Amino acid sequence: FAAEKLQSPIIVFMIGGPGCGKAVQSSRMAVKYNFYHIAIGELLREESSRATNKGKAIRDILLKGTLVPSVRSLTLLTDNMLKAENVSGFIIEGFPREINQAKLFEEVVTKMSFSRILTLVTAETMIQRLLIRGQMGGRVDDHERIIRQRLETHYSLCEPVLTHYLQKSILRNVAEQVGCTLKSYLEKIHLNQ
Repeated sequence: FAAEKLQSPIIVFMIGGPGCGKAVQSSRMAVKYNFYHIAIGELLREESSRATNKGKAIRDILLKGTLVPSVRSLTLLTDNMLKAENVSGFIIEGFPREINQAKLFEEVVTKMSFSRILTLVTAETMIQRLLIRGQMGGRVDDHERIIRQRLETHYSLCEPVLTHYLQKSILRNVAEQVGCTLKSYLEKIHLNQ
């Protein structure tokens, strides 16, 4: 891994359940602060659509509803990070989703100074957003029973990740008025880089 190319002062992980606003807030902040925005879910879906052995393997995993192995996710992520040029930092959306991904990222990308982990909004807010999206013709899995299952899975996998970063004193929870709170927080870290 060419860590010397990735001497970015800031890496922000946007961690949150389905419907919490990760994509919207990540996109906005990437534009405002010249951060390179990477959505791990999009990378995996894109790779799974390719007619390659790797694409087929990822597609099979996604169809089972299980997590793609950490090494594969991290390889896609770091390859994508290496494409970035002239950026102030990285906003990585939807990663890490479980503790092995977090630890592997730290091992592989040791020379990078990642120091900001953000989580977004409450479970009830996510449920309401997804139910509204479902009523407006959203995804087929935007029904309350399925939403609650997805949130339960998210929390059971992410809790050890959040605890890990809380112990390192780099976790910031951004709950209500996400846009304003996140903007204020990122302006502070952007000025202090």
